[in-house]
Amino acid sequence: MSYSTPPRRTRSNPGVGRHRLALATLLASLASELPAFDRSDPFATSAITPARPALTVERGPLPCQVLPADAAYGMVEVVDLALCQNPTTREVWAAARVRAAEVGLAQADFLPTVNGSVSASRLRIDSRSANQRNASLTLSWLLFDFGARSANLEVARELMNAAASTLDATVQSVFLNALQAYYNAQAARAAVSAALESEKASRESLTAAEVRYRIGNGTLADRLQAQTAWSQATLFRIRAEGVRQNSLGRLANVMGLDANRPLRLDEPPAARPEEHFADDLAALIAEARLRRPELKAAEAEFKAAEAGIDYARASGLPTLSLTTGPQWEDLGGASAHGNSVGLTLNLPLFSGFTTTYNVRAAQARSEVAAARRDNVRQQVALEVWEAWQNLNTATQTLHTSADLLASAEHSERVALGRYKAGVGTILDLLNAQSALANARLQRVQSALDWQVSRATLARALGALDGQLLALNLPQPDRR
Repeated sequence: MSYSTPPRRTRSNPGVGRHRLALATLLASLASELPAFDRSDPFATSAITPARPALTVERGPLPCQVLPADAAYGMVEVVDLALCQNPTTREVWAAARVRAAEVGLAQADFLPTVNGSVSASRLRIDSRSANQRNASLTLSWLLFDFGARSANLEVARELMNAAASTLDATVQSVFLNALQAYYNAQAARAAVSAALESEKASRESLTAAEVRYRIGNGTLADRLQAQTAWSQATLFRIRAEGVRQNSLGRLANVMGLDANRPLRLDEPPAARPEEHFADDLAALIAEARLRRPELKAAEAEFKAAEAGIDYARASGLPTLSLTTGPQWEDLGGASAHGNSVGLTLNLPLFSGFTTTYNVRAAQARSEVAAARRDNVRQQVALEVWEAWQNLNTATQTLHTSADLLASAEHSERVALGRYKAGVGTILDLLNAQSALANARLQRVQSALDWQVSRATLARALGALDGQLLALNLPQPDRR
């Protein structure tokens, strides 16, 4: 259904001028409304776009700056650079901005479109020729579509929510990776220190064996065993230094830096764990299911799939559109201009069962999304359980390793004193030194395990953020 004003033809220029004036007035009125919007973001999608990943502490966001070459990195600086410079976080943040723009696209479907068309040509028939010019301005507006646009907007919004939650999950994963790399580097440095101590002790044993051999109180076999132990300690120290260099390279990589960039590290925070933690795992799992961004993302994707079913159904229903606008034509000095307005009802009678199978596919995608959501829900419970158990184990191991180290140090001192006094054997001394070296490594590894287990539990609870230093982990059970 349409209505058009009959064209008016005239050979005088004033008619053309009036049409051009009307066209210019319409364009000017449209342009006058544009400053009311932000032309780069008229639907304000920046308000729903997540902020750039950065570490936020009590004093606010950190500056995300690479420290000078002679500066030492602490845990906070490491995580800060990892969040803002790691390519993984940048990629997921860009994907979230794409989803935000798609929300704007879905909102744009509710507005009319205005298209202008201008053409000019020259006609020649036999020996006669004439210039032809045409201009039109058309407004098109979809008035009714049985909810297809609303469903599409709901899909876009839920996918935006899923992208934001995926960004949160990625930030926490990179946060945990940075902490693991940091503590691995610290553990590797501590392992080098322990290897140096073992090498020094082995050298002292070799010196004692040589002294006893020279004065006739020792045997050549004792001296050779001590020499072998010292060489093994030296080899272990060399390997430990190689592990330390590799750990620094991996840490630089997580921070978004080149692996060959030199890094200096601060002293790590001391591990002071409590022995017992509250055992209300059901409450911890419930908390994790409320906070974990992966579960929020899966729930948003399920809602988007549900809205997709409505969109698939509405896409096969009738639509009603409005079109209107002026036209102008000039042919050889004779001009005509008019206006038209019309309603178009589109009735899809048969589309080869496209709508039927689009709906079936949308329903199946909804079932897939529901299954994924339930799988994430179960996985969250498993991760909380394992992280809680690992933290308790690491806590007990840390205390036991301290006792083990103290005992091994005392045993090594006694064995060395007995050997120097001539009442002990070289085998007893070497065994004591080997046990001490193992105890030092156990102590280093147990401290690393506790720090990583603490961060892993925070990640499992969905609480890994800038407040990690004062993290609200399960409180000690003081009953």
